[in-house]
Amino acid sequence: MAKTIFEELGGRYERQGDYLLPCLTVPAEEEQLIGTWGQRHLDYLKQYRKVTYTNLLTSGRLNTNLADIDKQAQERFERLIEYMKQQNI
Repeated sequence: MAKTIFEELGGRYERQGDYLLPCLTVPAEEEQLIGTWGQRHLDYLKQYRKVTYTNLLTSGRLNTNLADIDKQAQERFERLIEYMKQQNI
């Protein structure tokens, strides 16, 4: 039997009943602390942007993306608080 492109690239198949299913793994991703803003964005992605969530998850970039968004949102929040202090609000 001729090798498939998947097999030529180093992939392998596993038999499940009568079917051969590819053995797929998600790339390893560095664990990063995700704060409140990152968790809220994760909920948003899961609820309203399922394709984007799936793409980030399977490419191994989800935690990095969420940590970046969390950092940006925290910085904006701190700037807003500073502005409010300057305005005596």
